[in-house]
Amino acid sequence: MNFAKLQATGNDFILLDAWNMNWGWSKLAQDICHRHLGIGGDGLILVMASNNADLKMRMLNPDGSEAEACGNGLRCFAKYIIDRQIARGPSLTVETLAGVRKVQVFMAQGKVNQVKASMGAPRFRAEDIPVMIGKQKTGRGEVDIIPILDYPLNIVGRELTLSFVSMGNPHAVNFLSQPVVDFSLSEIGPAVEKHPMFPERVNFEVARVVNQGKIEARVWERGAGETLSCGSGACAIAVVARLKGYIDDEVDIMLPGGTLTVDWDGAGEVYLTGPVEEVFTGEWLK
Repeated sequence: MNFAKLQATGNDFILLDAWNMNWGWSKLAQDICHRHLGIGGDGLILVMASNNADLKMRMLNPDGSEAEACGNGLRCFAKYIIDRQIARGPSLTVETLAGVRKVQVFMAQGKVNQVKASMGAPRFRAEDIPVMIGKQKTGRGEVDIIPILDYPLNIVGRELTLSFVSMGNPHAVNFLSQPVVDFSLSEIGPAVEKHPMFPERVNFEVARVVNQGKIEARVWERGAGETLSCGSGACAIAVVARLKGYIDDEVDIMLPGGTLTVDWDGAGEVYLTGPVEEVFTGEWLK
């Protein structure tokens, strides 16, 4: 089984051309993504045929679960298929579990080196995320608050204020006043991910506004743990930041693996742009 490994701001994925393959993909993802016993990666991405778009992408997490959306994975997918001439650029459509997404590639020396991806419009209703919470109360009775911002949650002895958004997959964003490097993400991240209020688990982001054009962040990804970068997580952070008035339409999200640029006009689709590179190719022997 031939594979390629690609990374986008440190978010690394194993890509397979799975057009004519039939495999136990969940078990393969667990084996192949293992950092010591496999190739190692934040996910397994499958290239498949689509009836609704140019191609179809499936992304499985290291624990074998399947993700609805993956921004950095989508950008790696675009480089993989354009560089191999499986599809023609500079623009194409990709079917995902979260819907059809548009991508635009940028070339250098005949290879894709940067990709801009449409991540769809954010969704804010509790049932769309999904998150199970009681209705907010006001002096005149109960009302549904859309979007849900700064929801208090006490967990592992820490008081969090979570803002919820779906980018095709669920996100809970917590803004901090201190540098994100000081946050105990390895302890708090898994507790938030698996909290009963999230029936499908959740991706958890901690972020700090540096200035109106820059935000530093770290991400605990559902099914993968802390990763060096997360495209959909960067989008979720930018959306919440704009709703809270911290930023304008465009912002750089600075993650441990590099910087991603997110554009959102406050109403339509969110766009994610950043670098991407192929690391190596090989043959899976198991």
